[in-house]
Amino acid sequence: MGRAYEVRKASIQKTGAAKAKLYSMYAREIYQAAKNGGIELEGNPTLKRLVEKAKKDQVPNDIVNRAIEKVNSGADETYTEVNYEIFGPSGSTAIVSCLTDNVNRSVSSVRAVINKCHVKMGAQGSVNYMYDHLCIVSFKGLSEEDTLDTLLEAGLDIVDIETENDEVIVYGAPNDLNKIKEAIAAKLPNIEFDLDEITMLPKDKVTLTGEDKETFERMLNLLDEVEDVQHVYHNVIL
Repeated sequence: MGRAYEVRKASIQKTGAAKAKLYSMYAREIYQAAKNGGIELEGNPTLKRLVEKAKKDQVPNDIVNRAIEKVNSGADETYTEVNYEIFGPSGSTAIVSCLTDNVNRSVSSVRAVINKCHVKMGAQGSVNYMYDHLCIVSFKGLSEEDTLDTLLEAGLDIVDIETENDEVIVYGAPNDLNKIKEAIAAKLPNIEFDLDEITMLPKDKVTLTGEDKETFERMLNLLDEVEDVQHVYHNVIL
């Protein structure tokens, strides 16, 4: 099973979480994207991608529209993205990504989970280097060779490309996500992308058993309940 499977699995798990948490996550990300890049979808690729993802995850239009309207109305909320790096049992690691309007609250909440689970927070960069920061785009309709030619013609360097059950999966630099999608869409008009994510992929994975596995899963469940936590990337095969 390819690397994209783990990203897709994590995305499914995220959308299966409490609806209130899911809506809050999208509302923050959409507001911040609209504030940074403008409220017009066609002029703001990041906002357009988030709105499309929200629809796929069945987030009500009202949630999306209110988040964008907040910018229009002159509301001035400021969200900061902060990452916390964690060492778990038996070589397990995690990167917790938060989008918060109160950094003191977010670090306090994450530390509370760490203390409950008896894991360790690492210094900045102590876990990050064990992960690759990539974008992933997957779709059907082109061969791997045609995809590669299309991206090279667009002047794009990709990190990797693979095929999984007739689905082509492209890995690239995070900043190239929209460029990759635009190049593929120019070749395949009206294409629907199965996956378009910016993520952190572990370079190596570990398998946990017994109490170690229970501890790690408990930590993930508790982190999912933290308001400011947007994503948790980890190296454990679950």
